[in-house]
Amino acid sequence: MNPAGPEHRSILREIARRSMIEKGLLPDFSPEVTAELSAIKTHAANYGEVRDLTEMPWASIDNDDTRDIDQLTVAQQMSGGSVKIFVAVADVDSMVKNGSAIDDHACRNATSVYTAAQIFPMLPEKLSTDLTSLNLHEDRPAVVCEMEIGPGGALLAADVYNARVNNCAKLAYNSVAMWLDGKENAPPALSSVKGLEQNLRLQDRTAQTMKNFRRSRGALGFETVEARPVFDGNEISDLEIERRNRAKTLIEELMIGANIAVADYLAGRRFPFLRRV
Repeated sequence: MNPAGPEHRSILREIARRSMIEKGLLPDFSPEVTAELSAIKTHAANYGEVRDLTEMPWASIDNDDTRDIDQLTVAQQMSGGSVKIFVAVADVDSMVKNGSAIDDHACRNATSVYTAAQIFPMLPEKLSTDLTSLNLHEDRPAVVCEMEIGPGGALLAADVYNARVNNCAKLAYNSVAMWLDGKENAPPALSSVKGLEQNLRLQDRTAQTMKNFRRSRGALGFETVEARPVFDGNEISDLEIERRNRAKTLIEELMIGANIAVADYLAGRRFPFLRRV
């Protein structure tokens, strides 16, 4: 099909919706989800017995236009050359309870679905971009994976726990990558937070050692080409190629490490879970 004129976006939306339904996914939120959502007025204020990590220089790095902030990172230099990496993941469970209509919708789709003309979010935007999002300068509940990484990149120890965190800086991949590569000055959001530049460089160095360690143990890397459509009004005017850069590698390596640490944490407690290999 070669859609033309101002109908580009609407035709692509219809194709996307039809594909969602054919695959057994839900393109729309049910009235039950809408009713539950309307009853939620504010983010979770009672965090229970959790660690207060709001004083740490947490920062998010994501796409320039990202509104749902689901992870933050920070690092601490340890004696002996090891580094502690902290990865905070938005605690959606603090607002979405097991067995609720919102939870059932999320279970059915399992992920947000990204298409050329429309995003079908796993959670309503009121939650994903606001009440459960790790938004700038907001205290929010999170699940934290704390990892000690040795000088050679190996995982020495790990823990998983609930905590309260606060995002000090909302950063973007491209500008952070240009700064890490020495091609541009630090973005204002980065340079305005005391100690954050040094912290991100520590994260970057640690991510590189983790990457080298994984590769020394036989890990394979695959480069895939992702193209994002650029709309001029309702017409597609161009395709932008999403390219890997140093900031994306930083987050990727820390998240791979967190996934391994959490899997080991659950396996060590004989807790059943799904594992993607």
